[in-house]
Amino acid sequence: MRRIAILNQKGGVGKTTTTVNLAAALAAAGRRTLVLDLDPQAHATLHLGVTPSRSGPSMYEVLTQNTPIAEVRREITADLHLCGSHIDLAAAEVELIGTVGREVILRDQLDADPEPYDFVIMDCPPSLGILTINALCAAREVFIPLQAHFLALHGLSKLLETIHLVAKRVNRDLKVGGVVLCLYDSGTKLGGEVVEDLESYFDGRRHASAPWADAKLFHTRIRRNIRLAECPSFGQSIFQYAANSRGAEDYASLAAEVLGQAPATIWRDDKTTAAAGSAADHGETLQVDPQTADHAAASIEPAA
Repeated sequence: MRRIAILNQKGGVGKTTTTVNLAAALAAAGRRTLVLDLDPQAHATLHLGVTPSRSGPSMYEVLTQNTPIAEVRREITADLHLCGSHIDLAAAEVELIGTVGREVILRDQLDADPEPYDFVIMDCPPSLGILTINALCAAREVFIPLQAHFLALHGLSKLLETIHLVAKRVNRDLKVGGVVLCLYDSGTKLGGEVVEDLESYFDGRRHASAPWADAKLFHTRIRRNIRLAECPSFGQSIFQYAANSRGAEDYASLAAEVLGQAPATIWRDDKTTAAAGSAADHGETLQVDPQTADHAAASIEPAA
């Protein structure tokens, strides 16, 4: 079983989009995959068509009440399961303060789960609190989604420092698997410069004991794509919503890399690549499913 935490303390870089669509791509390739939504915003839960509610258990109960993962997960599609989140999960940060061994609760729950998954993909909140630490203690790999902007690189060293501390003190198996460039525009000079900076950053900090010693910049870039922005409001992965879009092509390519196969997409950092893709990917108004939008709004309302 490969346990992967999708992590970046900066929001809006494609973390949840990568969690959901990478998991869906792996499931489509026949790998049994479990998504753990550890973000109280519950965006991965909504993305997969599940409305967060207090009618059933969520990751909050797993972490605070010792509820088995088997009682929380639900089937989304063949080979794809979800343990959903809820706004209540935000309270776990406070409730677990006095709990002995609070950092390894999730690890112990996964170890006790008898279901034979090939992949467990964890969507972490955009912070470095106890929820994220639980993910890092349970994971064996970290994937870092980044936007190809210089400001997105600013917090990378702090993030790697946190990963290093967890690897040193709690989880010696933890490694940085790689960086995924999201919202990528290959037609700009800036994109190429950020790629060069990332490669030199990792090359200049590699040493045998570092968790990022074997980290790589994934060859696949997740290009800007309106279909990727639309599909969460319909409660679908990109493969359910627009299987022929550039977004689906990119995440299928990323899944191939994760599986150790050649990426499906040929990348060339020029304007030809930037202009490629179906006409449906360009110049259309963002579509939102009204019913799902209402559910999303309701899910963040405070409890009465």
